[in-house]
Amino acid sequence: MQTSVPPPVSQPLSVRRLQLIRVALAPLTVLLFLLLWEALVRWQDYPAFILPRPIDVWHKLLLMLADGTLFRHTTATLIEIVGGLVLGLGLATSLGYVLAKSPLLNQILSPYVVALQSFPIIAVAPLLVIWIKASVLRTVIICALTLFFPALVNTIVGIRSVEPELMALMRSLRASRWQIFTRLEIPAALPVLLAGLKVGTTLSVIGAVIREFVGANQGLGFLINLSRGLLDTSLLFVALFTLVLISLGLYGAVSLLEYRLLAWKRVA
Repeated sequence: MQTSVPPPVSQPLSVRRLQLIRVALAPLTVLLFLLLWEALVRWQDYPAFILPRPIDVWHKLLLMLADGTLFRHTTATLIEIVGGLVLGLGLATSLGYVLAKSPLLNQILSPYVVALQSFPIIAVAPLLVIWIKASVLRTVIICALTLFFPALVNTIVGIRSVEPELMALMRSLRASRWQIFTRLEIPAALPVLLAGLKVGTTLSVIGAVIREFVGANQGLGFLINLSRGLLDTSLLFVALFTLVLISLGLYGAVSLLEYRLLAWKRVA
């Protein structure tokens, strides 16, 4: 006796149309932006040093790709951003966990942490030029300081979000401190920690650019500073758009990490 296999359920036409619209929305938005940009330049008859045409920026991009200038400066900025992320997140999560578990230390150290956050980064950058000789290390520290406070707060909130009932259950099962940390506290805090990481990645890009404005001889922030002196607005736009792509790439990487690590929430 043969069993009939039911035909695959096809998606409704409206759902497929909605998916196509979502896929096409991003490139259409970019195209609309470029058309409006070109129309504005033609309407106001702006000279290239005030607002270049999109085609001028494109030619500048191709030139910088051909001679390796863009790759060299982008690589320098990426190394500084990644270093700042590793240093800042490492310090923030470690200190945040300690403060979350110790109300006394939290009460003692919180005023100093808030005071550190109140220092404007643009004012700290010149001091680091005097104190630290290594240019890359200076930028890494600025990136770490930029994202330190948001990552610290998110770590504290995430660890404290663990339900007391679950903690009591783990202890009743004679779970070790390491088991509680890895199987309860980290999974419970991950949503908040990853949300903070999304904010931190964008802040680290800003921190790198701020530092490269002061005493740097490489990096995308250096190119932005150089473009102002040369009145080369096309160079400015190339550097800015590259920074936007870096931010989008880092944000997308964290979103992918969040999708993989929090798969258990979708199943639940």
